[in-house]
Amino acid sequence: MRIAVFDFDGTVTTKDTLLEFIKFVRGPVSFYAGFLRYAPQLLVYKLGLYPNWKVKQQIFSHFFKGMRLEDFNRLCEEFFQKEGKALVRQSARIAIWEQLQKCNRVFIVSASIYNWIKPFASDLGIRDILSTEIEVDGEGCLTGFFSNKNCYGQEKVVRLLEQIPDLENNYLIVYGDSKGDSQLLKYANESHYRAL
Repeated sequence: MRIAVFDFDGTVTTKDTLLEFIKFVRGPVSFYAGFLRYAPQLLVYKLGLYPNWKVKQQIFSHFFKGMRLEDFNRLCEEFFQKEGKALVRQSARIAIWEQLQKCNRVFIVSASIYNWIKPFASDLGIRDILSTEIEVDGEGCLTGFFSNKNCYGQEKVVRLLEQIPDLENNYLIVYGDSKGDSQLLKYANESHYRAL
């Protein structure tokens, strides 16, 4: 089989969609106030002393904990329709279309949240999404926690192997743009780093 994998933020899109989504939902004042509150954690993370997933989950929780899942999903769709389409690189659209013609399966594998990736993926013709997912309580509200591991770095390889255990017997094409994609890029038969 031929399998193509696309990272999402910075590869398919021109910007980090977590940041853009928060600004879209909460507005610039709340956005900057929230990030100011977590500035110490962000600084320690940048110094390599604080895990990526932990600061990401704290920020996500700050902005979305307690929101009903149906409202969150509606906002994800609105974000894509109003702002998301303009964030997709034309070169990524072309590359995805080409790989959909050539490959047996095409994935988006991303540390971003599944719920707002989905409208982008549907528009691009991609059915397979491996990503970070959110926890929902019994009342249908977001707990602020992730329900699985942050899909970053080696976790991207783990998730893909869960889907395709005999991955090494297939031809793997990977598109990525950051250190979070490095393990998956090394695993590929054909790697495209910052190629889009």
